[in-house]
Amino acid sequence: MMSLDKFTPAWAKRIGLVTVFALFVAGVAFWGGFNWALEATNKESFCISCHEMEENVFREYQNTVHYTNRTGVRATCPDCHVPKEWGPKMIRKIQASNEVLHKVLGTIDTPEKFNAKRGQLAQNEWNRMKANDSQECRNCHRYDYMDYTEQGNRAAKQHPIAFTEGKTCIDCHKGIAHQLPAIDQHIGKQNDGAVAISHGEKPAEPAKEEGKAAGK
Repeated sequence: MMSLDKFTPAWAKRIGLVTVFALFVAGVAFWGGFNWALEATNKESFCISCHEMEENVFREYQNTVHYTNRTGVRATCPDCHVPKEWGPKMIRKIQASNEVLHKVLGTIDTPEKFNAKRGQLAQNEWNRMKANDSQECRNCHRYDYMDYTEQGNRAAKQHPIAFTEGKTCIDCHKGIAHQLPAIDQHIGKQNDGAVAISHGEKPAEPAKEEGKAAGK
């Protein structure tokens, strides 16, 4: 009968085959647990488990095409805010530890605090998406997959120009899923930050228009 001794590394002989097997099982269990925790924290239910997100940006997102549309394909929080590739995902998860800290500190635990920091929070995310060439957007939206004949006149005109100029999605599509802070923008309707947020049963309407209606 052939012996396995000559195929066994010296370090394995020193600690014993039982110990090697135990370490292997422990490694598999650790990796499985790590992957489970990673996936558990990468779901929309986890993202809105704190009221700061559920009561603010999530309600705004419910009024967008990314939440409800004719195809039934939904882009959830992690689809847009967490990279799919393992390396960038780990970096993003490490960065998110800062968000946990501010959750504990109560930095944006009221609507007033949140709105006061909305511009800064939005700019941080825009900068991240600008730096990675709108990586998460491109998981679904790609210039080379676009059929311009199926797009509206404005989109069909602007997309080839943007492609030629090397622009990325977030350069033009700010405020696509959340209320747009009061910023200077060269396209789209200027948003002064006053938007009445619905609970998802109907699209949100500008607060100033509601005010006019109430005054009639």
